[in-house]
Amino acid sequence: MEERIEKWLYDILAAIEDTESFFGEKQKRYADFVGDVRTRLAVERSIEIIGEAMSRILKADPAISITNARKIVDTRNYIIHGYDTLDANIIWGIIINHLPLLKTEIENLLAEYRPPATGINV
Repeated sequence: MEERIEKWLYDILAAIEDTESFFGEKQKRYADFVGDVRTRLAVERSIEIIGEAMSRILKADPAISITNARKIVDTRNYIIHGYDTLDANIIWGIIINHLPLLKTEIENLLAEYRPPATGINV
């Protein structure tokens, strides 16, 4: 795997983990999300980062296997260009239904390409 693709995968993983951290240890509740403009904006920014990193990955390696990769880029574009029609339900659905799967896929891709430990301490 190219070093830049690995970096973008880590960017995606960091953005997902940031999104998870916005909710802390408490249970994710839609009403709390909708009522907290800071969290909504932070999540939107994380999704923008995920979409931009995915766009770069697809340009570098169109054959990479990530579920809904093109839709992730399209969502980033929707948030940026359609900000005035953005529906909190869509963002909530991404948080609950799509980010967990994406996180697993990114972790698996990174694990595939990490060099095996040699057991030699330097």
